[in-house]
Amino acid sequence: MKTVEIIGYKRANLGKSVAKKLRAEGNVPCVLYGGDEQIHFYAPMILFRELVYTDKAHFVNLNVEGQEYQAIMQDLQFHPVSEVILHVDFLQLFEGKSIKMDIPVHFEGDAPGVTKGGTLIKKRRYLKVKALPKDMPEYITVNLSKLDFGKAIKVGEIEEKNFEILDSKIASVAVVEIPRALRGKTQEADVEEAEEAGEAAAEGAEG
Repeated sequence: MKTVEIIGYKRANLGKSVAKKLRAEGNVPCVLYGGDEQIHFYAPMILFRELVYTDKAHFVNLNVEGQEYQAIMQDLQFHPVSEVILHVDFLQLFEGKSIKMDIPVHFEGDAPGVTKGGTLIKKRRYLKVKALPKDMPEYITVNLSKLDFGKAIKVGEIEEKNFEILDSKIASVAVVEIPRALRGKTQEADVEEAEEAGEAAAEGAEG
């Protein structure tokens, strides 16, 4: 997994007015926890671009006034209107200790159900994954090439490679919905197919 470097500076004061001033100056108030003590710091907002606006997960090398820490971004808060980053929580990493991360889902392949006129619904764009840092994937690939009308890909169908997906195994990751205009035709086709199968079975029994 790729590592992004964030250079930060310790915060002497933790009040709301100080945090507001930091944001006005283009900085993001942050905290690092998971170690012996919490470390409050701030970092230039521009450094978060590669970490936040991406479709891949990243590790973070935090350099706080010369002291370096390996971490992951654990929580992120945006302003509800301006979408300015308000605050970031980091979790310190330790070798041999499992962590949990929200890992992006990448969809590949063409779903046959979409080709037939169905609509692809992406139910999960992130999956909660538990793994050692060395085994944590940047993203999880889900292949759509066998996804037909009215079918779904479940979490339990995704291969786990030295990591564990914590979402419910029966939860849908992607489904192809049948358009309303086609639902009646699809049901009629299913009935006809069942009737033909029944007739064939009856003929076989008579023979």
